[in-house]
Amino acid sequence: MPELPEVETIVRDLGARLTGLVVERAEVLLPKVVAAPSPAEFARLIKRREILGLSRRGKYILVELSQAWVLILHLRMTGQLVYRGLGPSEPRPKHTHLVLHLDQGLLRFTDLRQFGRVWLVPAREVRRVPGLRELGVEPFGAGFVEEDFIRRLARSRRMIKPLLLDQTFLAGLGNIYSDEALHRAGIHPERPAAGLDAREAGTLYRVIREVLAEGVDYRGTSVQHYVDGTGQQGRFQEILRVYGKKGVPCPACGTPVKRIRCGGRGTHFCPDCQPFKHQSFTHPIV
Repeated sequence: MPELPEVETIVRDLGARLTGLVVERAEVLLPKVVAAPSPAEFARLIKRREILGLSRRGKYILVELSQAWVLILHLRMTGQLVYRGLGPSEPRPKHTHLVLHLDQGLLRFTDLRQFGRVWLVPAREVRRVPGLRELGVEPFGAGFVEEDFIRRLARSRRMIKPLLLDQTFLAGLGNIYSDEALHRAGIHPERPAAGLDAREAGTLYRVIREVLAEGVDYRGTSVQHYVDGTGQQGRFQEILRVYGKKGVPCPACGTPVKRIRCGGRGTHFCPDCQPFKHQSFTHPIV
């Protein structure tokens, strides 16, 4: 699933190319991808609207349209959102489910697994979109404060990896970057969040921002389906330390990376760099 760095990269790519363009018509090729309104109403309402800008909230893409409407997209597991400018026509890719024909080029949504969804809502109703309204703080936002993060960890008896994946706790972090952040912080993914001491929690706070910023710098991680807004792959997979590296020597110590199931998700970690610490809960819950 595209995570914060991938979605941020797509938003930056498309924002630079789409702002000021006008939607001439929409082709809804797989009706179920349109969560709201009905596909026919979607095609009617989006016609002739100008694209005013793009933004991101968690893993959601928000396209601001004229007359106070917003197009919202969630790519889920395998969704791709790619812009093609004016030029020679090309074959329509397989699994294309939605095409927005613009006055200059087109915007194409494809999705192999068909889990991705789009919404078209008045701007005043954005927070009513399921999932979007429940999102937690943004890792790069003003609300992500180290002291508050440490306190919130101390209140949770959940394992740290599933907690980091909870979008109501922290928006945008997913399987790839949580594995990478926990490795850099030296924290076993199954440790209870409340069992981290203040030093460990502070380190985790800093490396979450660090690994996400590097993910954006490298334009995302292309290990399966992800491509950016122009159809190009990212490069963060070139410097992954543990994610997808089962059996490969850890770059820090040489110990083979292990893969386990943690909270129902495949999880990669180094048993030497990230030991499981059996401990009593001495970290005060405040």
